[in-house]
Amino acid sequence: MLTSLLTSLIPSKNDRTLRGLQPIVDQINYLENRFLSEKELKEKTLRCREGLAKGKSLGEIFPELKILGERALKEKTALCKRELSEGKDLAQVLPDDFRAMSDEDLRGITEVFRTRLKEGVREGIRSKLESRREVIKFLKGKLGDQEHKEAALTMIDRNPQDLLTREVLDSLGKEIEEVLSEAQGEVDFEELGREILLKGVKVFIHEAIYKEMERVLEELLPEAFAVVREASKRTLGMRHFDVQLLGGIVLHQGKIAEMKTGEGKTLVATLPVYLNALPGKGVHVVTVNDYLARRDRDWMGKIYEFLGMTVGAIQNHMGTRERQQIYAYDITYGTNNEFGFDYLRDNLKDSPKDRVQRELNYAIVDEVDSILIDEARTPLIISGEVEQDPHRYDEFKLPVKSLVARQQTIVNKIFDEAIKYDETDPDAYDKYVKLLQVEKGDPKNKRLLEYIAEHKDVKKMMVRVEDDFIRDKRLNELQEGLLYVINEKENNVELTEEGQKILSRHEENLFVLPDLDSEFFQIEQNESLNRVEKETAKQRVTKEYEEKSEKLHNIHQLIRAYTMFEKDVDYVIHNGEVIIVDEFTGRMMPGRRWSDGLHQAIEAKEGVKIAKATQTVATITLQNYFRLYRKLAGMTGTAATEAAEFADIYKLDVVVIPTNEPMIRVDYPDVVYKTERAKFNAVVNEIVDCYMRGQPVLVGTVSIEKSEKLSKMLEMVNLKKILSPEKFEQLRQILKERGEKGTMIPHHVLNAKHHEKEAMIVAKAGQQNAVTIATNMAGRGTDIVLGPGVVNLGGLHIIGTERHEARRIDNQLRGRSGRQGDPGSSRFYLSLEDDLMRIFGSEKVAAIMERFGVDENEPIEHDWVTRAIGSAQKKVEARNFEIRKHLLKYDDVNNKQREVIYTRRDHVIYSDHLKEDLFEMIEDVLYDLVDKYAPEGQYPEEWDLNGLKAELLDKFSVYVSFENITVEELTLEDLLEMIRKGFEEKYQLKKVEIEQIPDEIFGFAFGEVGNGEGKMNTFLKWVMLKTIDRNWMAHLYAMDQLKEGIGLRGYGQKDPLLEYQKEGYEMFSEMMGRIHAETVEAIFKFSVVNRRKSALVTATNEVTDNSWGISLEADDLQTNTSESQTKPAPIVRQTPKVGRNDPCPCGSGKKYKKCHGA
Repeated sequence: MLTSLLTSLIPSKNDRTLRGLQPIVDQINYLENRFLSEKELKEKTLRCREGLAKGKSLGEIFPELKILGERALKEKTALCKRELSEGKDLAQVLPDDFRAMSDEDLRGITEVFRTRLKEGVREGIRSKLESRREVIKFLKGKLGDQEHKEAALTMIDRNPQDLLTREVLDSLGKEIEEVLSEAQGEVDFEELGREILLKGVKVFIHEAIYKEMERVLEELLPEAFAVVREASKRTLGMRHFDVQLLGGIVLHQGKIAEMKTGEGKTLVATLPVYLNALPGKGVHVVTVNDYLARRDRDWMGKIYEFLGMTVGAIQNHMGTRERQQIYAYDITYGTNNEFGFDYLRDNLKDSPKDRVQRELNYAIVDEVDSILIDEARTPLIISGEVEQDPHRYDEFKLPVKSLVARQQTIVNKIFDEAIKYDETDPDAYDKYVKLLQVEKGDPKNKRLLEYIAEHKDVKKMMVRVEDDFIRDKRLNELQEGLLYVINEKENNVELTEEGQKILSRHEENLFVLPDLDSEFFQIEQNESLNRVEKETAKQRVTKEYEEKSEKLHNIHQLIRAYTMFEKDVDYVIHNGEVIIVDEFTGRMMPGRRWSDGLHQAIEAKEGVKIAKATQTVATITLQNYFRLYRKLAGMTGTAATEAAEFADIYKLDVVVIPTNEPMIRVDYPDVVYKTERAKFNAVVNEIVDCYMRGQPVLVGTVSIEKSEKLSKMLEMVNLKKILSPEKFEQLRQILKERGEKGTMIPHHVLNAKHHEKEAMIVAKAGQQNAVTIATNMAGRGTDIVLGPGVVNLGGLHIIGTERHEARRIDNQLRGRSGRQGDPGSSRFYLSLEDDLMRIFGSEKVAAIMERFGVDENEPIEHDWVTRAIGSAQKKVEARNFEIRKHLLKYDDVNNKQREVIYTRRDHVIYSDHLKEDLFEMIEDVLYDLVDKYAPEGQYPEEWDLNGLKAELLDKFSVYVSFENITVEELTLEDLLEMIRKGFEEKYQLKKVEIEQIPDEIFGFAFGEVGNGEGKMNTFLKWVMLKTIDRNWMAHLYAMDQLKEGIGLRGYGQKDPLLEYQKEGYEMFSEMMGRIHAETVEAIFKFSVVNRRKSALVTATNEVTDNSWGISLEADDLQTNTSESQTKPAPIVRQTPKVGRNDPCPCGSGKKYKKCHGA
């Protein structure tokens, strides 16, 4: 009561937000009259004349004019009474308030807006440039250290200037020169050339443009929205409602607009899309599939094209050139997968001209909860097949299958022992212990579930007994006799000691992994081994560790495949392949595979061909991809329940937009039965009732299996067993009257197996007599329109047969009914055997049923039950949120590393001065060499100069002579300088060699020489990119391997996340060092030879005078030190090679120098 009282007195945050936006809506409504067609102007003039004749004021006739104020309205009312009677129209009498605009003039207003935008931004930037100290301060922050400078300048190079930026820069030449003059006088910039400073100023302007752009767009918003509304009326015959204007404003502000089904989200998006497309920086509209992207582009594209904007849709089959064209348009529709994969592919390209995307500016995500929450745990991965796939699924399939069958026998035996107590001692403590053991070994055991449903106190007693075991720390005793234990909440399975013994009968110590730290320590302490023998011994131990780890991983995934994943629920077999079924939509997802070898395990289980394992080439999660956009917004019918997650992870507020017409759908309380059988019988009875009165009904199921089971129950032979004799006879009569065959109630089944009929089935679902059974796939992107006469029958009735883990999914199903003020109804039927109830909520509901003394076929329907179920769902949602949040912390490690690598790649691609980068890498190599052969603390005469000389010559083809020098007087700096000089001399020789390669052959081998750069820079670019890509791919594989087993660290009382951050950082540091060493080695060992039969240049030899070939040491720039193992070996890490001001690759978010570099 107190809560409701406070709510009525203190408006919610959502209400306050909407009130704050209402003045903008009023202004749009007022401005709408300035963009009228001739026909609309005549109609409004006539309406005004008639209203004035009846004694109404102008504010009463046109409520949108109330924004002008009472005094102005009074004056204008008097003016209209005088002037309109003389035959004038409103545009002549009130030219500031009413105007007629032809189609041509309306089209031209886009250019007017763009001109105003450009002028407003230019003036804002000019003002900022005049405050020179602000620019100087910015430049010091961006150019003060090498790492920041590289990232900033690469950003300018990577993002070609759009029209707005170019025009602003061109018009501010004088101001930019004045800033440069002052900057060049700063001591901090003495070593920077004018070109670098100019780029720095451009970075400042680039960032400032966005701030100024947002300011001007806010000013243009009311007029722009009014123009879009008028264009929509003229092209589509649709006018945006006020609530749709509210939704548009929310989207422009970079928030999530929750709008109920049928409220016109697709039309709402046109408002912010048009406004944010004005700067010409590109707007992306993200949909859930190709069909919707194409449909929305064709449908809403009429508005944009009418207003002079370009719009396109990315489709899966398109090639590079077509994608480039569509991304260059003002507005681009596409799926989250297409946008994400294009981003990854762009970062694998070696040339800017092959990239397709522009800077990620503004995106509106349709069905935002589906994409950013349901899909968030699924990373986008570009992969290639691994050369060697060490899996042993075929080897362990039969032993695991036998183990699972044996566990079933054990569980059934324990259950039989438990129920024997009912004859002697029904309340025996040991009875509940055994029932708990059955639940641990097979949570979905049908006999157990039926027993719990039939005996009201059993579940409550099982919980009490389990609490005793937890309190006494004896949970492991419940595993006695079992071979493995299933944890449904954690979605995991754990072998017991007995299970391990059975599986290791043919391989002793199968489950005993070698202790690498201990083994390595013993090897190092063994003085009888030389360095090579020690390395060989370490490799042998590492290989044993890896082989055993792979076997244990295969066994674990096979057990999961047999016990936790069901055919026709989690996946289907289609054309000899295992295809995942999306748990949220019920749709098949061809091409998507479970990770960590689980998919291969299920393929082995089902006896289909086991696909070869793949290696990740590039990957990003949707969470991290969408966080790359400068501004992000989203819309959906169901977001409020996940508002905390949107705010925490994406920094997106959720605003619930009211419906245009009041919602009159009736949502009945949930009905709960003890058993699934009783629940489905009740569902069938309700379907029959709806069919007999002609009301369309949509039945939602959670799996393909349940949808097909329900379909069979609607056959007359089964209905006879379920319905009362009177109802069955009445149904037969109705079927006969409607001309049906009489073998079943006519119905459609919509699931992953029948997805091709979706459009046809959905189109008919709102017609009289329609019965549609669907998995969750009916919840998205579909609009069920009611047929003739259905409104009088109560509209579409929704039946849910099970609650989903997330309340959103249930709300989506309900949202199919009651659109735009239509009548409708919904009800959920549940049982204590449902997964959600069984795992999370049945104790409370069972207690309620006990209180009411309910038997199997008697339902319970009460607000207490609905609240208990809602509480269970909140628990699951909170758990899933924590899982996603935790996984994001893991991915943040990869994300920081990906940022470093992609920035480095971009720098290489766009730089014309890669010699500087090469010699920075040489410095790293030099210090490693000197540490090895002339370590600090040794006297110069103890240095191994001959070894140093030999390695320089062998690895880098660099000759340094240490003859004719006095070793005792040699300092470390002298030694470094001698080596630097050797590298510089060798570089100049290499440059001459490269420049002499004929253009045709050089282009064939290394690509075209870019404008303003020589062949040497192009060659360096090619080598650096190949080295980065090869090592990054190997690193991603190593990180996958690390993540696979990192959870086991928990058993050693270590935090797996911290361990992953620490080791991931060490592996990344090692990789960066390896990239530098391999790059230097490959460049200096490269040689050009004259050979007439070179396969590489066969085609060009026919047109050249000289037969030049390209000779690379090892295969594709592989050198004798760059051959890396496919799996990470636990070796001593090298000194990190990460910039001190870079984000630390461990994922902490701190700078390297304040984290692991401290």
